[in-house]
Amino acid sequence: MAQPTIQIKSLSTGYRGKNNVTVVAHDINATIYGGELTCLLGPNGAGKSTLLRTLSAFLPPVKGEITIMGRNLNDYSDKELAKTIGVVLTEKTDLRNMSVEDLIGLGRSPYTGFWGTLHQQDREIVANAIEMVGISSLKDRMVQTLSDGERQKVMIAKALAQETPVIFLDEPTAFLDFPSKVEIMQLLHNLSRTTGKTIFLSTHDLELALQISDTIWLMDQTNGVITGTPEKLATDGTLSRFFSQRGISFDIYNIDGSLCIIPKLKIEN
Repeated sequence: MAQPTIQIKSLSTGYRGKNNVTVVAHDINATIYGGELTCLLGPNGAGKSTLLRTLSAFLPPVKGEITIMGRNLNDYSDKELAKTIGVVLTEKTDLRNMSVEDLIGLGRSPYTGFWGTLHQQDREIVANAIEMVGISSLKDRMVQTLSDGERQKVMIAKALAQETPVIFLDEPTAFLDFPSKVEIMQLLHNLSRTTGKTIFLSTHDLELALQISDTIWLMDQTNGVITGTPEKLATDGTLSRFFSQRGISFDIYNIDGSLCIIPKLKIEN
């Protein structure tokens, strides 16, 4: 049975100004489990990136509590956080004259100290991360020569080399063509299974999330966050209600004992 890694209680997210607080989302209660792929879905402006930044400790909670590995997020030092949470952001890294292997090696920085010297164990961990992601053929390439899909795999390998139990990804399939989107989502799903890590990502790729994720989080400014398996959210009507105003409906089929959920556009004649 999957074990809870992250527990969120009465969480409000937002930004603190000099004289005021802007609340983006409020009263979030949810649990994220190890060994699972969890996908956060919602429209632009719903607060997905703000939630991810709050869970990653880049932003303080406006209210509420986040517990990771049984410990309050506020109690972690920066060094401890770097060994607990790996983050893969949407922004492209503008790095030149650095090899793929060297970039992945930067994931060892929480362990290598000020000079960042990789020892034999660090190099073995980097090599293992490269193998897990399946990019051995890329390790000697310069980062600036990579395609978007290749670069995203490299950043995932860097997060794996960091050896954290939790990995957060902000729109990891943005800017990718469809085959690359599928490949990245399948990779993350497989990694959650083979490593037992907690992998949580935001995405706009609804169809892929429904097919590949273990748990879906639906987020908007009206309802906050609703969580459940794709099957549960489809069969109880939550998906249809959530996306109805966005012009999306769902066909649900039972094929050989497996539920198939297919989103479709509502087109009025």
